[in-house]
Amino acid sequence: MSQTRRTDEGQGRLGSMLSNLAVALGCVLFLGGFAWGAVVYQPYTVPTASMSPTIAAGDRILAERIDGSEVQRGDVVVFKQASWGNVPMVKRVVAVGGDTVACCTDGKLTVNGKQIDESYLAKGSEARASKIPTITVPEGRLFLLGDERSGSLDSTAHLTEAGNGSVPRGSVDARVDAVVWPMNGILDRATGFETLGGISQPGPLRLVLAVIVAGAVLVLGGAAYGPLAKRAARRRSGRPAKEQVLVG
Repeated sequence: MSQTRRTDEGQGRLGSMLSNLAVALGCVLFLGGFAWGAVVYQPYTVPTASMSPTIAAGDRILAERIDGSEVQRGDVVVFKQASWGNVPMVKRVVAVGGDTVACCTDGKLTVNGKQIDESYLAKGSEARASKIPTITVPEGRLFLLGDERSGSLDSTAHLTEAGNGSVPRGSVDARVDAVVWPMNGILDRATGFETLGGISQPGPLRLVLAVIVAGAVLVLGGAAYGPLAKRAARRRSGRPAKEQVLVG
């Protein structure tokens, strides 16, 4: 009987130690995940529908803090430009320095003479309601359009400015990775630009979320072990003794 009790006590101590370890590790992962996300990502609320249907007015987005030199065609970026009002704006990069952009050919945007399949536009809509003259983007600059082409104040509204409406790469603060409210998730990749070269990969948002979720599971699982173990112990201690058969 005493041996059984000692065995139960040993198992209880081991279980308690593992439970505490799980809670500690879970706290590290949970808090570390949030800290990682806060360092890498910046939240924004989008006030207009100029990026509809990709991003609607009032949507909350997460944008990965990046250097402007990392921006590629098809990226949705947050930037500030003095001549555009010097406030954070969200647009899509359709051409980079050295590219020649124009619209429209068969209803599609062309970059370096190639028609771009812009799957992120609203179904049935053309790349532009009005003509964009053939423009060569200066080196180190970006040509930006909103996904809602009929009502977006984008590079086409600044064609008479220096750079033909383009903005310097240094104006970019972040690249939009996901719409988090409503929970539309990570933005689709702009695969229509792959014929012109590489396109950006999503940031580490999925990994950040996985770390946070794993931490929460460990904390909850470790915290639940104590009450469950005590309940099981009470059941064992309240179990009637097995009847013994006497001989002789």
